[in-house]
Amino acid sequence: MAEVSYGKTSGGQQVLILKEGTSQSRGRRAQNNNIIAAKLIAEVVKSCLGPRGMDKMLVDGMGDVTITNDGATILKEIDVQHPAAKMMVEISKAIDNEVGDGTTSAVVLTGALLGNAEDLISKGVHPIVIVEGYRKAAAQAQKILDRISIKIEPTDIAALVKVARTSMASKLISNESVALAGLLVDALLQVAEKTEEGKYKVDIDNVKVEKKTGGSLKDTVLVSGVILDKEVAHSGMPRRVNNARIALVNSPLEIEKTEFDAKINISSPEQIKMFLDEETRMLKEMVEKISKSGANVLVCQKGIDDVAQHYLAKAGILAVRRVKESDVAKLAKATGAKVVTGLDGLSADDLGAADVVEERKIEEDKWVFIEGCENPKAVTVLIRGGSQRVIDEAERSMHDAIMVIKDVLEKPAIVGGGGAVEEELSHQLMEWSNTLSGREQLAARRYAEALESIPLTLAENAGFDTLDIQAELREKHDAGKVWYGVDVLGTGVQDLYNKGVIEPASVKEQIIKSATECSCMILRIDDVIASSKMRAPAGGPGGMGGMGGME
Repeated sequence: MAEVSYGKTSGGQQVLILKEGTSQSRGRRAQNNNIIAAKLIAEVVKSCLGPRGMDKMLVDGMGDVTITNDGATILKEIDVQHPAAKMMVEISKAIDNEVGDGTTSAVVLTGALLGNAEDLISKGVHPIVIVEGYRKAAAQAQKILDRISIKIEPTDIAALVKVARTSMASKLISNESVALAGLLVDALLQVAEKTEEGKYKVDIDNVKVEKKTGGSLKDTVLVSGVILDKEVAHSGMPRRVNNARIALVNSPLEIEKTEFDAKINISSPEQIKMFLDEETRMLKEMVEKISKSGANVLVCQKGIDDVAQHYLAKAGILAVRRVKESDVAKLAKATGAKVVTGLDGLSADDLGAADVVEERKIEEDKWVFIEGCENPKAVTVLIRGGSQRVIDEAERSMHDAIMVIKDVLEKPAIVGGGGAVEEELSHQLMEWSNTLSGREQLAARRYAEALESIPLTLAENAGFDTLDIQAELREKHDAGKVWYGVDVLGTGVQDLYNKGVIEPASVKEQIIKSATECSCMILRIDDVIASSKMRAPAGGPGGMGGMGGME
């Protein structure tokens, strides 16, 4: 029987509290532990912020290496144990899924908010007062952000390209950002759909990303259609079809087995021949149905029998088999084809169109390119690069760029980058905090100071003197110069909006929301109870470990 810990009531009665081995930390000690853990996570990614940020090399238990400066990827790959630190990982994942960019900024801001809160707690300010002050400051920051953000047309290509280039500036692909930004904007505009209210809706799943080593990042291309990582099913089939008429079938071109057990008694060779001839006739009939519909390309989600492949080749039809369901769905959007289940109902109206369908050799593999679709609602970006590490990081970078273009299309409002918007929010919040009274004012002022951690971290990573940068930024914003931020590739403090460094307002909005929620949740915790290790039966394997180090 497990041993237990007891406590005593004021009357001296013993009460069972926790199992032996369970650790508990309370009050100031619990808060300090949580704040320290969260600040350490912020320190891990802090050096990655901005165009002058450094990369991290992550090696997993299998020896696989990831080299990246993407905050969400770093926090996802490292094995975080502390529960408060795990909350920081969760906000980075949430921001990555919601707006795609700003994960590192959110974690750095959360660390700064908690660091400032720690100072106030040490001076006797109650955590709940800090939480209330932070929440009021965050709400005011959202109002200021909405007021100063610049509204644009969602299809303003120049602005979309600048937003994409700003996102790529801190990534491996920054040197190729001019060409890649235009390519990605083109891709998003092709798949964007206009709603009845006149707004745009973008499903980024309709932008398929394929990657293949070889060449360089300059060789990355946009295909107005879909690339299938499959080869043509039969050697006798054409390798290129112009003016393609495409049939999409999700049922097999094979003789299917019956659902019930059956036996056929054959007593002569003629009967075997009749049986085989009947199978051949059925397969030939399937191919004739495809041919009669006018299709010259067949994309099949299931298998295609060898005999059917032979007849398809004789009919001059290019066929691809065992294509993923997601790729078939993208093909339907790209070519305008309808996915059919049975061949009986296949007609010319079900076929899609593309200028060319061709099998091409990419490095050691053969892939089928379906391109030149007239109005594709699904497109493919083929990333090339010198090594697997390069194209993996390029894919992560392009995901962020795709997401920020999507953000602006769906909510067409932009702000200056380089920490300019955070400095302006800090400046205006400082003035607004004078309207508050008591200790909430202290919390609001510390919130404003925490916002400055973004431009100051950018300056620190660029090798600038942070005190000089802070003084100059405050001077410019006191003079009403809203978009002055840290030009890390230039001479320090500049008007970054006019230099084309712009970001989506929705990303900044999400950063403020997530950082505030996470820091407030951590500040409200005053008791951490960690379960004891599970005891294994005598002689059996050890149980699952508890959370070590939780004191």
